[in-house]
Amino acid sequence: MKRRTFLAGAGLAAAAGTVAAPAIAQSAPEVRWRLTSSFPKSLDTIFGTAQIFAKYMADATDGKFQIQVFGPGEIVGGLQAMDAVENGSVECAHTPTYYYIGREPALGVATGLPFSLNARQAHSWWHFAGGKEIINEILAKYNCTSLVCGNSGAQMGGFFRKEINTVDDLKGLKFRIGGLGGQVLAKLGVVPQQVAPGDVYPALERGTLDAAEFVGPYDDEKLGFLKVAKYYYAPGWWEGGAMLHLVINQQKWNELPKHYQAIMSNAAEAANNWMLAKYDAVNGQALRRMVANGAELRTFSQPIMEASLKAANELYAELSAKNADFKRAYDSMVAYRNDVLPWWQLNEYAFDTFMIRTRGRA
Repeated sequence: MKRRTFLAGAGLAAAAGTVAAPAIAQSAPEVRWRLTSSFPKSLDTIFGTAQIFAKYMADATDGKFQIQVFGPGEIVGGLQAMDAVENGSVECAHTPTYYYIGREPALGVATGLPFSLNARQAHSWWHFAGGKEIINEILAKYNCTSLVCGNSGAQMGGFFRKEINTVDDLKGLKFRIGGLGGQVLAKLGVVPQQVAPGDVYPALERGTLDAAEFVGPYDDEKLGFLKVAKYYYAPGWWEGGAMLHLVINQQKWNELPKHYQAIMSNAAEAANNWMLAKYDAVNGQALRRMVANGAELRTFSQPIMEASLKAANELYAELSAKNADFKRAYDSMVAYRNDVLPWWQLNEYAFDTFMIRTRGRA
């Protein structure tokens, strides 16, 4: 009797196996996506973030979800990455959304506005203060959605071919700068240029640019800016913590099983942490190397900083008056900033200032 019961149970198990296998396969389909990056392949941290993200996706799905990463120019140019996602040429892109402020100024808030948030604050605003919902509602107009996927931390002010001491020194300066920072500086007489990263060095070398900012010491060293411009300025007040995004075609996202969406969300978060930690580890070393090789460090003067802040607030008022999406995103960010800055001043800033001043008595 027990033998017959066992055999019957084994038969049920076998039958269940024949049903379960296709169900499992159906819930974990083979997916092949293409990702276009806005960043040169030579930049192993910022381009590498897309590669790390793709690796996390493959590892978490036992190789069933494969994402092939392309550099700028292989499918589309670095400044057309979101356009390729919108029209379905690729499923996703790794890009700063401020490259597309010509289409929608509110996308500048997503990457980060001049004099706005640092990296941790930007990430917090995105997840806990409405940033994600606001920006993705705007991106939906372009057949896109997004996940945060990287942050540079506070950026440098860039390499200049001459010293910049006064506000008047900015007048007529041809400066490669992305996002709304260029529009702020235009109010002070700068001629902003939005140039893809891979094209900046030759423009500086030819003199068609007088200055250029990109990210920070590690990438600036790789791009070779020191060879053609020796004055290295800080801080990059236009990007206190530039947030990058994985911009995804809305239909392709909706087609994914829910657990693939969850895996992708977590892979993007992991890649975000990887990028910021990597930059924190390598920027200091790169800065020391460049100083040893002749870089002359400068900080923007207080009058330049104050004039830039005034110009930034004027620009935000102008944009808010004529663009409801920008106003909504900007007001959300300002409300969040006003809420958290007292805490940062009391605690985080006081701790960081003390440690910088004392270096832990090392």
